Amino acid sequence: MEIDQLKGLGPKSQQMLKQVGITDAQQFLACEPFELYRLLKQQIPRVSLNMLYAILGAQENVPWQEIKKNRRTEVLLRLDDMGLAPK
Repeated sequence: MEIDQLKGLGPKSQQMLKQVGITDAQQFLACEPFELYRLLKQQIPRVSLNMLYAILGAQENVPWQEIKKNRRTEVLLRLDDMGLAPK
């Protein structure tokens, strides 16, 4: 399975993931989402919080908008613990 077949991940997301060495869906699904986001932030500082929502949504097979709506506080608290909370 290709990454672009996962819910919510299109060409831009796929390109960003390639920059950190994620080239197929199996690799992507094996990643811990918050650690993958940390890696993306290190390589691509402009990556937005929506990418984390998209990662979580794709791994859980739900729209990223649903993750943003229902789990925003949880996500932000976890990012704060990791020192990655948006300013």
